Amino acid sequence: MTKRLLLPLVFLHMLWNADVCAQTEDTDPVLTDSLQEVTITSHSVQKRVEDVQIGVEKIEVSTLAKVPSLLGEKDILKSIQLLPGIKSENEASGGYQVRGGKSSQNLILLDGATIYNAGHLMGLFSTFNDDALMSASLYKGLLPAQLGGGTASVLELGTRSGNLSNYHYGLTVGLLSAKAVVEGPIQKGRSSFLVAGRRSYLDLFLKATKKYRDNTLYFYDINTRLNFRLSDRDLLSLSLFRGHDNTKLEDVLGMEWGNTKATASWLHTFSDRHDANTHLIYSDFNSDTGIDMLNTYYTLRGYIRHATLHHQQTLSTGHHQLCYGLESTYLRLMSGEWNINLLHQRERRQAWTNALWLNDNWQLNKHWELSAGLRLRTFSALGGSPYYLLNSRGDIVETINPRGIIKTYADVEPRVSLKWTITPQHILKVGYSRTSQDIHAISGMSMSLPFDRYTMTSNIVKPEQADQVSLGWFGITKGGAYDWSIEGYYKNICNVYDYRDGKTFYSEIEIERLLLGGKGRAYGLEFCFHKNKGPITGWVSYTLAWSENKVEGISGERWYTASNDRRHDLSIVGMWQLSPSWDISAVWHYNTGQALTAPSAKYDIDGITFYYYNERNGYRAPANHRLDLSANYTKKGRRTTRIWSFGIYNAYNRKNPFTIRFKNDDKSPTGTIAEQTSLFGIIPSVSFTLKH
Repeated sequence: MTKRLLLPLVFLHMLWNADVCAQTEDTDPVLTDSLQEVTITSHSVQKRVEDVQIGVEKIEVSTLAKVPSLLGEKDILKSIQLLPGIKSENEASGGYQVRGGKSSQNLILLDGATIYNAGHLMGLFSTFNDDALMSASLYKGLLPAQLGGGTASVLELGTRSGNLSNYHYGLTVGLLSAKAVVEGPIQKGRSSFLVAGRRSYLDLFLKATKKYRDNTLYFYDINTRLNFRLSDRDLLSLSLFRGHDNTKLEDVLGMEWGNTKATASWLHTFSDRHDANTHLIYSDFNSDTGIDMLNTYYTLRGYIRHATLHHQQTLSTGHHQLCYGLESTYLRLMSGEWNINLLHQRERRQAWTNALWLNDNWQLNKHWELSAGLRLRTFSALGGSPYYLLNSRGDIVETINPRGIIKTYADVEPRVSLKWTITPQHILKVGYSRTSQDIHAISGMSMSLPFDRYTMTSNIVKPEQADQVSLGWFGITKGGAYDWSIEGYYKNICNVYDYRDGKTFYSEIEIERLLLGGKGRAYGLEFCFHKNKGPITGWVSYTLAWSENKVEGISGERWYTASNDRRHDLSIVGMWQLSPSWDISAVWHYNTGQALTAPSAKYDIDGITFYYYNERNGYRAPANHRLDLSANYTKKGRRTTRIWSFGIYNAYNRKNPFTIRFKNDDKSPTGTIAEQTSLFGIIPSVSFTLKH
């Protein structure tokens, strides 16, 4: 078993054996006077159905506290995987795949700052602390003009402001981690603060055991927000975020990774119909991995850094709501700094990106509403580091190191969504969107990992571009007790990159030598049905989808199944309010197994087996399914609220496949068998929360 697989298995073993403009949701919070329990948005059911934008999920994560989760950790990224068109990479990953896209094709914005690899403990848990969140909107590839940078989806998250009038605190202690939140006024009615932090304490248990005392395994994250009402028309917000993971398996494997971001936002209101929002944003993702194999120590370091100016104005005039603005970002990326027994190599790149946009929400009449916009984007690869010219085999034929702009790409991205209100209970929507992406993640596995290599658009690597059309029917009963949706989509993707046959992410320092470009397509149907009222609520979502790639030099240049193709994905979520004190919930999830590449032949040379692979992703792993259960007991006192949360993850102990590898077996008719590795059996959890 590879060392990559050891980490989650060791973690689980230790756990059991330890002694103990359509306008996007504005992510700048309005100062509020009440502490809400896990409320992230307050959109009504009617608003969800009536939104003009097709392919958007205004996430109602007020149910997050009730949905079962692994080890009781409330996780927004795991929760959105229960929605139609959104699939998990696998059980152990916080990465999610949207409408045939890979996890790396999703853009995640926290207060406008880009977050990469948003998972703790190799993706077991989300980077985001629910106590700090205010709003969440997921756009499934059909974006309004003010958003760009992800060809599969954009997830906008906003942190909430502190209470203007009173001080509040919260404390939660679980099996794996503890978290705390404190908020209150700095100057009553004028300014406020919020600080939310979380840390795992599994490393404390490791030190108490003889077998694992030389290992390290912990994470932490902290959110801070300051809000100042400078005048009746001006609001200044300062927010900071830091998330960090540190993992070490004795002297064999060591990994550290994390995100840091800082945002300063100034909201100015000209009038009730006109406002301007200006952001200064800095974000930094870094990773540092080391592994000792056969007396050779390998280290791989990388980072992605953004410095951004973003300005946006919104103007309402009659039946129009205009959104327009600009954005400029300076990018720095190091895709790999290799250190192999003091042999030092690195590849660094830098770039400058710019965008202008205009979006109009137009209420044509009581039956028709249109959201239409244009986004003009440019990407300029900057000199200062070596660039290459390659032949068809990926060999370097020339190295150049010029100054200034190496190459500029410019695109116009149209966005349109049209809504037809047939009756107040029945709505049709149709939309088209073109999106582009210039940061590309290259993974050696079917799931995203902290040590994935990244590259940006260059003289060789072109911007990835996706064109998507979607048509949907949305319905709601009178009174809003039930609502449903049916959406179909087709997406065409240019400049999809995959590894050359026989290459892996560590084969070359020059990442462009590893890649072949091609095209992709994805299409499918999404169904969702919600029950919104009564003691029992919940939803059922089902996705039928296809995802394929065609890359020159792979699978005979034929269309082949993409590694993220999942034919069927079904989620059933139920929540039952038994009494004012008790609520219970259950989630059953099923999805088709992951596409994988299996050997079609093998050769033995001098006692060493070599496998031959004829078809990329021509086989499937077994299907995944499991049942999760949870219960919450809430006791409200005069000044404090106490909550006990109980959970059972994988209640019927299903052994879902995490990885499948092939090895020799003389007893098998083919001489080869497939060996499945599973991570989780049944896992109980309990946590306690105290709020004031």
